[in-house]
Amino acid sequence: MTISIGSAGNIGPGGALERYGGTDTRGRISGRVLWRLAGFLKPYLHYLGLAAVLMFISSATGLLTPYLAKVAVDNNIATGDMPGLIRTSVIFVITLVIAYVTSAILSYLLAWVGQRVLFSMRSRLFLHLQDLSVAYQDRNIVGVIISRVVNDTGVINDLLTQGGITVLGNSVLLIGTIVAMSAMDLRLALLTFSVIPLMALATWLFSRRARIAYLKTRQKLGEVVGDLAENISGMRVIQAFAQEETTQRSFEVINRANRDVNVSAVSLSYTFLPSVNILSIAAMCIVLGVGGIMVVQGDLTIGVIVAFMAYVNRFFNPIQDLSQLYTTLQTATAGGERVLELLDEQPVVQDHEHATEMPPIQGRIDLDDVSFGYTSEREVLHDINLHIEPGEMVALVGPTGAGKTSIANLIARFYEVKEGAVLIDGHDVRDVTQESLHRQMGLVSQDPLVFAGTITDNIRFGKPDATDEQIVAAAQLANADDFIRNLPDGYDTRILESGANLSVGQRQLICIARAVLVDPRILIMDEATSSVDTLTEALIQEALGRLMSGRTSIVIAHRLSTIRNASCIYVIDDGIIAQQGTHEELLRQGGLYRDLYEKQFITQLD
Repeated sequence: MTISIGSAGNIGPGGALERYGGTDTRGRISGRVLWRLAGFLKPYLHYLGLAAVLMFISSATGLLTPYLAKVAVDNNIATGDMPGLIRTSVIFVITLVIAYVTSAILSYLLAWVGQRVLFSMRSRLFLHLQDLSVAYQDRNIVGVIISRVVNDTGVINDLLTQGGITVLGNSVLLIGTIVAMSAMDLRLALLTFSVIPLMALATWLFSRRARIAYLKTRQKLGEVVGDLAENISGMRVIQAFAQEETTQRSFEVINRANRDVNVSAVSLSYTFLPSVNILSIAAMCIVLGVGGIMVVQGDLTIGVIVAFMAYVNRFFNPIQDLSQLYTTLQTATAGGERVLELLDEQPVVQDHEHATEMPPIQGRIDLDDVSFGYTSEREVLHDINLHIEPGEMVALVGPTGAGKTSIANLIARFYEVKEGAVLIDGHDVRDVTQESLHRQMGLVSQDPLVFAGTITDNIRFGKPDATDEQIVAAAQLANADDFIRNLPDGYDTRILESGANLSVGQRQLICIARAVLVDPRILIMDEATSSVDTLTEALIQEALGRLMSGRTSIVIAHRLSTIRNASCIYVIDDGIIAQQGTHEELLRQGGLYRDLYEKQFITQLD
């Protein structure tokens, strides 16, 4: 990969990932989405098979206990059969122990499988994100992507690892309860089941409204995470412009919308659950009322009433669980759409089937009639012809938005040219693998990127097998050794997130040391000294001078000191090369470079 010594792309204003057909706006469930998601379970099917057996045993023991209560009342207590009562009690205890053991093992097994499925999903998503081109990062909000990897996968995992087992267990309970009640007394069973149509109506109404409500909760959660990530990353700017209240109000609007849709969804659940409880109580009243009359008339035994009361409770619990599972199915399908959409995203830049390894680079770069646009509607580079010899240092200057960084992106093959070709040592960059190309290139940006970890870890990032001596030598060449040794823990100093405990200049020196260590043959510097003070700039310029020695270097210029000694300066204006030459030649020519020099550089020279 390219040694990215700074930001390799910007977070664009793009919104959440678009739907691609898993569920529509009414929340219809797509079997295609569920089938693809089920593929994550393939390595664990034998464990899930064992879980299904355990669930069947657990459900069977749940069906057996009411019947044992009937036997104890009718066959043992009513007849005074004490030995029989003891035997029934022992069987009852054994049944409870079996239920406890199977439930405990089942819970552990599902949790074990669930965590591994979750690990697999997140690892695959992260790997895919690294394979995607820079263009994807440019057009998507980081917080939304994080929500896909963290939140959506969690809901999907719940459905995949527990949904099927829950359906199996509850189905066994429902069917077994109906069979057991019908076998004991069909008349009382049919009267008890008379509440089922009302239960079906309540479940249908709940599922219909919950379908949309739970989809909205997933959407609003993604918006909250996206806004939160953006505000946290921009906290320095928020505080600098005293916009804490403004951003707080903006976040509260999004957070309030998230709260409202969740309250709405929860309200549906708490409306549905009491209705189930009421119907369950109604069924019990039927059992007690009608069953009691039948007992008085001698048509039924008390043991049957006791068993029916237990079975009624077991009959309605699975219905509640299955209705809740339906909402889980809705949210998991909605999250699954977005996860699969991310996995289906194809890199803009891909190695073709016959791509070869890039041989050791000498450093000659040619852009032949290159045209390029980030979108098909707008072209930002037009017929660029640019030639750099090995070991040469050239500079790209021009107004903001002229296309300087676009040229650097094409040389590094972060994007593909629309027309023409980018050649390195005569090899079209499209004919070699990206990895073999990026291993021999380095990028130094105006926003130096360091990772959480020690300074040693950051310098060693591009060359994991580097020794401590090589790391120190690289830091010395980068003028970073002095300030590192003055830190409390020296090279073992831990860098906070985003390098918060280091200055911009210190981070830049560490990044230069990282580049020195990997020894790139082509070096791209995108305004590497634009955000530092004059003293630090001198240290960075000296370090960059050592780094550029003997390497082909492309400098996107911001300060005059960066480009005065360039072999050739290319002036980019509105996507074309307007002028080219040395510093002195361009000053004599006049034109855009002279204007830029007088407006931007002459004060620095003074």
